[in-house]
Amino acid sequence: MKVLAIVPLPPPITGHSWLSGILVDALREFHETTVVNLSIGSLNDGRVTTRRIREVGRVLVAVWRKRRWADVIYLTISESRAGNLKDVLIYVICAGRLRRLFVHLHGGTIGRELFDRHPFWRKINAWFIRRIGGVIISGPAHLEIFDRMIDRGRIHMVPNSAEDEMFVPDARVVEKFSATRPLRVLYLSAMTPEKGYLDLVDAWQMLDDDVRGRIQLDLAGRFESEAERTAFQGRLAGVAGIRYHGLVSPEEKRRLFAEAHVFCLPTRMFEGQPISVLEAYAAGCVVVTTGQRGTRDVFADGVNGFEVTSGSAASIATVLARAVADVDRLRQIAIANRRTAGERYRTSTFTAEISRILQSAVS
Repeated sequence: MKVLAIVPLPPPITGHSWLSGILVDALREFHETTVVNLSIGSLNDGRVTTRRIREVGRVLVAVWRKRRWADVIYLTISESRAGNLKDVLIYVICAGRLRRLFVHLHGGTIGRELFDRHPFWRKINAWFIRRIGGVIISGPAHLEIFDRMIDRGRIHMVPNSAEDEMFVPDARVVEKFSATRPLRVLYLSAMTPEKGYLDLVDAWQMLDDDVRGRIQLDLAGRFESEAERTAFQGRLAGVAGIRYHGLVSPEEKRRLFAEAHVFCLPTRMFEGQPISVLEAYAAGCVVVTTGQRGTRDVFADGVNGFEVTSGSAASIATVLARAVADVDRLRQIAIANRRTAGERYRTSTFTAEISRILQSAVS
């Protein structure tokens, strides 16, 4: 099979680009695969610059040249207005090959933020999507986005995965929960208020002195500006029990997850299906997060961890206090999460399922 993959590849490393790279490597083992790299800088803020116009032009020209060569075309679609315009132009270029085109949605905001707010734009997308080979989504939470655009039989659900290096042996999970003083709580995501890192810090500071002294809070990720980073580090000056690790390497990221007992992602955003939650399962962590729809496809309160209220430091503080008081329950949840990750969220499962879906177009 000849596959044209229109995807973002690292750098920069994001959950989307990392999964795309894993998939491309797997496809190349068994199929003739060529890539049009969508890593052209961020389109999320909707700004249109001369540089971005040139970059999008490069992508469109590459797709035009390679579209007839491919037996099947795989496109990961964008969620911003500027990114979606690029996707629509790709649909136009591939007009004669739409039945061989599969689109993959990694996020979860395109329905609410784009299609619902701009009905005419939704109709344009629906005209093309109705005619393509199929849509791939990460879980049931995103079904309604495409429900009235394409037959349900051509919507495929493939959950995200955690990289193999994130998986911690079962014995190591048991070992780290035999030493929970301090209880290691990890936040690893973008350092933006919408992701909830300030809510987590506020929650830690709300705890009684005795409880707070039993928790070590580790935070890692990139700030949007140097001023925000400096202000946050100033807030932490002289505060024992909280450490900001900065933007960490893949090796450091794996170490932080392996040492953590609890992974906290108190996001206020409409999440797709956070790969970091699956990585926490693989590393044998209990997860504390908000009840976003995409997250709920892979997370159940009281089963995989504990749900907290979006934007509520008090809610997080209550869960942290309970966690310190019931380490045995944490251990049971962490071991079950590690088992679940091994059964459902392996990269080999993810890539095999995508490959099977693509092959259905030519079989």
